[in-house]
Amino acid sequence: MMREIIEIDEDLCVGCGNCVPNCHQGALQIIDGKARLISDLMCEGIGACVGHCPTGAMTIEKREAEPYDEEKVMDKITAGGPRVIRAHLEHLRQHNQKEYLEQAEAYLEKRGIPNPLANQPQELHGHGGGCPGSAARMLRRAPGNEHPGPVAPAGQSAPAQSGELRQWPVQLHLLNPAAPYLQGADLLVAADCTAYAAGNFHRDFLKGKALAIACPKLDQGQQIYLEKLVRMIDESRINTLTVLIMEVPCCSGLLALARTAAGQAERRVPVKAIILSLEGEIQSEEWI
Repeated sequence: MMREIIEIDEDLCVGCGNCVPNCHQGALQIIDGKARLISDLMCEGIGACVGHCPTGAMTIEKREAEPYDEEKVMDKITAGGPRVIRAHLEHLRQHNQKEYLEQAEAYLEKRGIPNPLANQPQELHGHGGGCPGSAARMLRRAPGNEHPGPVAPAGQSAPAQSGELRQWPVQLHLLNPAAPYLQGADLLVAADCTAYAAGNFHRDFLKGKALAIACPKLDQGQQIYLEKLVRMIDESRINTLTVLIMEVPCCSGLLALARTAAGQAERRVPVKAIILSLEGEIQSEEWI
């Protein structure tokens, strides 16, 4: 049958193993120094592993493959114990895989295995879960109160400064792709650490741009990130996409995610990659 499934470019794969723990179906293993898809049956094609690949070796492609089999996956998952079962069920919840989640829970019930998510309310992902702090809003700046501000005299506190942030929220999971501040915007997608490494982050990188922040190593729901970026390109019609990351290998997963989104979108937008050193200096800057 035709379905979406992970494809691995062996020439790009360095065998780092970042993808393996992020495949909760156990479909990936490192064999002979390369990531391998060990079974079509166990790959559900969600692509949570894609954003964790620092070299862009992993993509989602539609091809002829054996149907995904949740029961065969659960045979392996349950052998790992309650923590592994919980991780798998939460993974299915986060990606809104209701059918597979129902199959997994039915598997546990049939065999008398405790369901670690029983009687727990489902968390909402990708839209803030109704938290007032995640409501989309434009930020207004007082005239003359621009970054950087005046230097305070010795012994006195500096006056309050306003940066270049134009909207709220900023975390990619909380951003609504239809928010007005994204319409036709130049979008900066920044790895979390970049604002701390670069002292002039607001002036040098954020000025005049909408902002989305994410961590390609620690954040869950990478497929949600991918879908949102595609929507921002196609529906919000962003003007340009700039990706700001650190030099560390895991950070490049964010760039790989942006490349994939730009490739999947119907519109074409210019994409710029900026890589910072650990000292916050620009190592490279190029349109890709």
